[in-house]
Amino acid sequence: MATTSTPDVQTGAQPGVPTHDQPKTAAPVLTASAIAKVKEIMASQSPIPAGLRLSVVGGGCSGFQYSMAFENGAGMMDKVFDFEGLKVYVDATSLMYLGGAHVDYVETLEGAGFKFENPNVKSTCGCGSSFNV
Repeated sequence: MATTSTPDVQTGAQPGVPTHDQPKTAAPVLTASAIAKVKEIMASQSPIPAGLRLSVVGGGCSGFQYSMAFENGAGMMDKVFDFEGLKVYVDATSLMYLGGAHVDYVETLEGAGFKFENPNVKSTCGCGSSFNV
């Protein structure tokens, strides 16, 4: 699935390379550095969560913003994705906005954090933490 290094059979997309023609229900993609950081943070939690929830919530200056939270299990309407043993839960509504999005963990001199590259986004706000589709 998302953890292989071969092109996606349906879309021909290379993992880690954003494309703008992926279906909206495509899996989000987490980079190796994002997976490693989430696993590191999860290991420090007590009790250790079952996985990570990615979602889109209303808010921010552009209308939507990303949310990441630890989760103890899947909900009834969740799609569950496995990234190198990391369970990622995405509800059906959020998947419409997160399909084909790439999540990376970056460290720079200015700071560190998770960065979303989302082919579904039409515009973002000046601070880059919210978006519009």
